[in-house]
Amino acid sequence: MPSPIASLESVAVRRPGALVLRDISFRLDPGEAVGLFGANGSGKTTLLRVLATLLRPSSGSGTVFGARLGTAAVETVRPRIGLVAHEPALAPHLSLAENLQLVADLIGVERAAADRALADVGLGGAAPRLVVHCSNGMKRRAEFARILLTAPRLLLLDEAHVGLDPDAARLVAHTIETVTTAGGAVVLVSHERERAGMMIQRAVELSGGTLTAVAS
Repeated sequence: MPSPIASLESVAVRRPGALVLRDISFRLDPGEAVGLFGANGSGKTTLLRVLATLLRPSSGSGTVFGARLGTAAVETVRPRIGLVAHEPALAPHLSLAENLQLVADLIGVERAAADRALADVGLGGAAPRLVVHCSNGMKRRAEFARILLTAPRLLLLDEAHVGLDPDAARLVAHTIETVTTAGGAVVLVSHERERAGMMIQRAVELSGGTLTAVAS
């Protein structure tokens, strides 16, 4: 059996006055796309942040790409992780092209690759536009251009369909397929269970801070 991309064992996350996650055990293998469901406030975003190595568990243990959570080793694996969060990770007073070119510079690829990524998501003609003047849908497309550019092996999507028109929503399925076909893995948070169900192999649900499998 291949090594898991991510593995959590009895993980808990505490906030002041609240236990957000409790006793979370979860394994994510290469080639998997897993749907993560749950009510608002159930801890889905918190769990994604743990998997993104951005949040240290209060207790329990886990690894991402073999790096133990809560240690300096996670810094070496972060370039392999892509997170599309609720708010686009874009500098508002730079253009779409400048945002993607900055990412290209950071990962050491030619800036032309950033231009191609924008074109691939339908933003080639809007590349010079400042982000502050872009619609929410355009910002979401730009986020997927960033994912296509960085080619993460672990992709974490937090309500990725929000703000996308039907044509752009196909980007979600395409990006998930691209990552999993290359041997990576995806965790997809969504309130649209029917739509998400066509893109995942299995589903889990957060309720009361605990994680359970969802019957197919």
